[in-house]
Amino acid sequence: MGNLIVLAVVGYILYLVFKSYARYTNYSKQAFKNFSVSHESLSRSDLGLFVALVAKIAKADGKVDKLEAQLIGLLFDDISAVFPEPEKTKDILKQIFDEEKNSTNNIQEIANSLGTAIKRDKAKQQQFMGFLIQLAFVDGSVSENEDELLQTIAQAFQFDPNTYHAIFEKFEKMMQNIKPQANIDDAYKLLGVNKDDDMGVIKKAYKKLIRQYHPDIIKSQGKSEEYMQEATAKTQEINQAYEMIKEYKK
Repeated sequence: MGNLIVLAVVGYILYLVFKSYARYTNYSKQAFKNFSVSHESLSRSDLGLFVALVAKIAKADGKVDKLEAQLIGLLFDDISAVFPEPEKTKDILKQIFDEEKNSTNNIQEIANSLGTAIKRDKAKQQQFMGFLIQLAFVDGSVSENEDELLQTIAQAFQFDPNTYHAIFEKFEKMMQNIKPQANIDDAYKLLGVNKDDDMGVIKKAYKKLIRQYHPDIIKSQGKSEEYMQEATAKTQEINQAYEMIKEYKK
């Protein structure tokens, strides 16, 4: 049941992370319309540096698990959408991620570079730091190595310690308060499927609902706080229902 609780949290995490990442970072297609997409240019950009730090945190506990991979895949989708040649951009972001996840000797250099690039933008600092903290929580807890890396990045950003701990504690409390739903009939009803449907049909219905309630970087900008809260709760429920059905059908 412990694994179910962690898995049920995925939708909530995905939504909360992208909400945090999107609302105050003013990335748009217009801003990048003249950007020349290459491995070199992306790896030196603040978004490329951010992806490198994401890789460090994701691999800090020794592996990139299923939940982290799902979150990072959506991150790649959202970032690449604002660049020219989105598919090429996504491929390069994946390359950067794969290169950096196994490299352990350059975390300080990358953190310093990104910290310098965004040093005058407190909102970006907070959103990037918030994303990384939340990514560390995806598997249910923050390891000692993850915590050390987060502290290194925060120091490189010259991030206010009180703000850092406030974000950390807020997300920790959110994780503790999330409870799985217990009624399998309600789970089928929520996804709009029947007990006799196979997992292919159920997975298709699940993905359709997740896409409906998951805002990307562009679409989530300008949404009201009420909308954010409602979509957060709905996404959480959808993931709980899907994971419960998967367990039930084993």
